[in-house]
Amino acid sequence: MELSEIREQAARAAEEVCAAAKLRVGDLFVVGCSSSEVCGEKIGTHSSVEVAEAVFEGIYSVIEKHGLFLAAQCCEHLNRALIVERAAAEKFGLDEVNVIPQPKAGGSFGTTAYKRFEEPVAVESVKQSASAGMDVGNTLIGVRIKPLVVPLRIETKKIGEAPLVCARRRPKFVGGSRAVYNDELK
Repeated sequence: MELSEIREQAARAAEEVCAAAKLRVGDLFVVGCSSSEVCGEKIGTHSSVEVAEAVFEGIYSVIEKHGLFLAAQCCEHLNRALIVERAAAEKFGLDEVNVIPQPKAGGSFGTTAYKRFEEPVAVESVKQSASAGMDVGNTLIGVRIKPLVVPLRIETKKIGEAPLVCARRRPKFVGGSRAVYNDELK
């Protein structure tokens, strides 16, 4: 698959998530991405900086357009730390940790985010403050999103060969059977 096609798929998927999740300027959007899975290989076996860059470029172009913050989840070698802009860390009260991701220790997507962000910092957790996200290749991002996490069904099902699962937050329903709910928040 061509890098331009991967970039387009990533941008299209991010745009679909932004629309379906009704995100607002300043929201945090988390992405976990296995470049190995995008290439059709098993997660963690064939990291590709070029593929990660294409996915990042597609997603980040949409994130910037919508005025969102991106949190790039690293791989298990960095305990799934995340790379964010310093402004996001400050806004969401995230604790900085000292690590610089590398393709084989943090993953190619996290490495790309660290290189491309204006003022990148690594954080151990986003404290469930993300409003939506994309899981490209089974990287398990659900714990990063504010409770209550609900799946998003979007048209784009894959980026490259990687399965794509998307999610967003929804406020909890409270009040029981007699309550009336705001359809805009469902």
